[in-house]
Amino acid sequence: MNTAPVQTAARNRIGASVSDYLELTKPGITMLVLVSMSVGFVLAAGSDFSLALFLHAAFGTLLIAGGTAAHNQFIERDLDKKMIRTVKRPLPAQKIRPTQALVFSVSLMLIGFLYLFFLVNPLTGVISGLTSVLYLAFYTPLKRVSFVNVMVGAVPGALPPVGGWVAASGSLADPVAWVLFAIVFLWQVPHVIAIAWLCHDDYRSAGFCMLPESDKKGIISALTVTGCLLLLFPVSIALFVYGMGGLLYLLGALLAGMVFLYFGLRFQLSRTKDNARKVLYGSLIYLPAVWLLIFADLFVTWLF
Repeated sequence: MNTAPVQTAARNRIGASVSDYLELTKPGITMLVLVSMSVGFVLAAGSDFSLALFLHAAFGTLLIAGGTAAHNQFIERDLDKKMIRTVKRPLPAQKIRPTQALVFSVSLMLIGFLYLFFLVNPLTGVISGLTSVLYLAFYTPLKRVSFVNVMVGAVPGALPPVGGWVAASGSLADPVAWVLFAIVFLWQVPHVIAIAWLCHDDYRSAGFCMLPESDKKGIISALTVTGCLLLLFPVSIALFVYGMGGLLYLLGALLAGMVFLYFGLRFQLSRTKDNARKVLYGSLIYLPAVWLLIFADLFVTWLF
């Protein structure tokens, strides 16, 4: 009897199941968290960089970040059915049962927390755990209550580089950790507002308050975007002042900031979806550019 078709079908089902669980962890966001954590770790470690400690920090971060993303999808599974952008996710599409998603997400978060707590240091575990709590217990429910959720959500979004810093140094005392926090915080608010502007109808159908309901003309949204982009300049300069970036970083970060601000000012002057999309594109350029500049600057310093 030829069992090859049965075996092939079984492998396909397993592959599809793995893919569904991977999607549940929001791999794009999880990788961004990992990169941000890595920046904090590398800057804090300096010449004392430990590959073993970094790999422990990276693995624990991947677990807890993936678990947090999965649990967010578990919480919002019924709301995701109402939005075009999320209706095909594993839970609303019924590819994974809610109980399976619950066990999967809680397991990842718990294992990730314990891994960081015991194999990196307790403070790193606490910061990662706090990130999950802020995201799931505060930001997630606030999305249906008030526009303030955007600022609240930016806090856990900006903690990964702080976690990386603590993983390498064991301390929160250095102001550089909070400069990194500020960079990601100020980047994330315009990023989220741009997405909310583009997906406003989708969000509204699910009852999410991602934009001020009283701000029909988008004036508050645009001012918030512009304010954050202006504040990014002194914050990015602070990293240079504290000696964590050289001239290459400084010039590149200022250039990236000017490009990002240009798109923000266009949105300020004309609050259209096209200009909101350009703010989104600017955000997708800015943070990776800043992180790459930091790594490039460090490489040049180590080389010469």
